[in-house]
Amino acid sequence: MESREDLNSILPYLPLVMRSSTLFWPSQVVEALKAMARGPLHSRVDSGELLFLAISDLRHSLSLSNHHFAPSFPQGYALFFDELMSREESKKWFEEVVPALADLLLRFPSLLQTHYQTADIAHINGVNTGLRLLRSQEPGIVFLSQGQPSCKIPQKNSEFPNGHEFLFKELIGALLGCSLFCLFPVTNRGVEHLPTINFDQLFASLYDNYNEKQENKIRCIIHYFERTFSHMPIGFVSFERKVLPLEHLPQCISYLKAEFWSNSVIPLCCFEVQNSGLIEDQSSEALEVDFANKFIGGGALHRGCVQEEIRFMINPELIAGMLFLPSMADNEAIEIIGAERFSSYTGYASSFHFTGDYVDKKDVDCFGRRKTRIIAIDALCSPRMRQYKQECLLREINKAFCGFFAPSKYQQYKRLFPENGCSRAQLDQNIEDPIGRSRSNLLSHDNASTSDETTEEKSVNQVISNYEEKGCESLGHEDNNIGIVTGNWGCGAFGGDPELKTIIQWLAASQALRPFISYYTFGLDELQNLDQVTRWILSQKWTVGDLWNMLVEYSYQKYKGQTDVGFFTWLLPSLFGHDTEMLDLPNMP
Repeated sequence: MESREDLNSILPYLPLVMRSSTLFWPSQVVEALKAMARGPLHSRVDSGELLFLAISDLRHSLSLSNHHFAPSFPQGYALFFDELMSREESKKWFEEVVPALADLLLRFPSLLQTHYQTADIAHINGVNTGLRLLRSQEPGIVFLSQGQPSCKIPQKNSEFPNGHEFLFKELIGALLGCSLFCLFPVTNRGVEHLPTINFDQLFASLYDNYNEKQENKIRCIIHYFERTFSHMPIGFVSFERKVLPLEHLPQCISYLKAEFWSNSVIPLCCFEVQNSGLIEDQSSEALEVDFANKFIGGGALHRGCVQEEIRFMINPELIAGMLFLPSMADNEAIEIIGAERFSSYTGYASSFHFTGDYVDKKDVDCFGRRKTRIIAIDALCSPRMRQYKQECLLREINKAFCGFFAPSKYQQYKRLFPENGCSRAQLDQNIEDPIGRSRSNLLSHDNASTSDETTEEKSVNQVISNYEEKGCESLGHEDNNIGIVTGNWGCGAFGGDPELKTIIQWLAASQALRPFISYYTFGLDELQNLDQVTRWILSQKWTVGDLWNMLVEYSYQKYKGQTDVGFFTWLLPSLFGHDTEMLDLPNMP
């Protein structure tokens, strides 16, 4: 065990000790956990105040006394468990859940050792899948488990792309138990740009500035533990760091430059507008976008309570990734597959309210992961006018593309676009400036010319269609039908332009060969005409390059102060003048 690079990378951030190839708790910790596992009659832990004292003793035994926690943490524990919980809830918590949690923590060292033994079996393309620090610019994936799955453990090199890591869900429960008891060392986490992992700030914030949203966030977490110890979930959750290399590397799609986007002849994918509902409630097989902070989880374990934080509360297994996933760079995204939802809720931000149990009925894939696919991509924060500069447009579209592109489609992409190209120039080296069409040129084409595809566009469409019908050896067949479900990414608290971000995500999804994008507007006024605009664009048979060039031209004018209207308004006046029957467009299939 001592020679394992994966374990050695994460060991400084774990509360365990390793000696003679064995992971274990210090003896004082074992005795304390054994007492807690026997129940409050033996441990005397029957209140929030006493639970905090027991945690303090555990931390002292782990030499964590100098690892400071939030000052109001003890008061927050006492407030929640002794005042906000009902007497019946508190009795169940201390008599049933805390002992079960202590017993699980006693087994944490053996669970982790079993995990690494499993990782030795589950090599993927020669890469170990054990729990490790997934550092920035190092693509990789971790598989964690909850309970002992009955499904097969992946073994063949072809079953997953390079960089997956598996964690059993029972192991996830133990990791979150360490977070609840604040047992993770934190001194060096900042050096590796790791997010918060212990729950001290979560409880301290409840006491420092009480509000119902914070109480209800904690209720989601407590409900997870109650559910887990009444019926341990089984299966896997995978956490993957995805990277678009800034330089060309073999077997990789690298960071796409402006000329690639400008020259792309990929057709735009289907666009579905959802004016009501929530991303997490959608029922289709799709990649669901997490409007992420660059530190995965954002303010989930602090005061935050918007889209990302709510998702981490209702799917608490996501929190496990905060242990080993440093902050995302501009060319990175994080994909998480298999996290189960445990809680129902209403409201948003200050009105967030836990409303009870949620039974997740999502199907399970052949690797024991629920078919809930979440992609975390962080947008520019407070970009203001700089969001219209080309380097910022490129940053955002490549960030989304990094998240949306499926590594399993690499061979398909390589076949379509040699040398990482996405342009006609790559397909035909003899063509110069193949797409130089400006906004005025595009808008001056009559409908007869835009209603027919060029021979080249037909060939690209046909190749994509053939791949989707037949699949290819390295492509998981189910991936062909997995679209993107998203919404106002980078808007709201992040301050992005909703119209700009909508188009950027559409372009990225199309370039990533996704079959559709389903967009939840959340009733935003700026997007009330989104369906009309996207249907018109689709009717014109524009490519990714066509729409990108439009967006670039608009953004240049916006940045230079030559226009003060939104992208849709900038686009639509000319369109209405060009085609007076636009308002009568038929519904797109």
